[in-house]
Amino acid sequence: MSSLKGKAIHVDEQYLHVELKDGRIISTPMNWYPELKNATLVQLTAYRFICRGTGIEWPELDYHLSIEAMLTEDRLAKTA
Repeated sequence: MSSLKGKAIHVDEQYLHVELKDGRIISTPMNWYPELKNATLVQLTAYRFICRGTGIEWPELDYHLSIEAMLTEDRLAKTA
């Protein structure tokens, strides 16, 4: 699944949406990520892609997320 490379992130009250470079969008519930759900909009927009685009980092929150892990049921594996 190394083709899962992020292009942009959008957040609403219920979901974290990750737009992939190939045009697909992955959406997962915000309540899966308490650190993100409790963050401010300014903190959420301060992200960057890491690991050649396969992961997301929010430096101010010290939080990392693997895009591939967003598709698994094992939420503990989601943090990089």
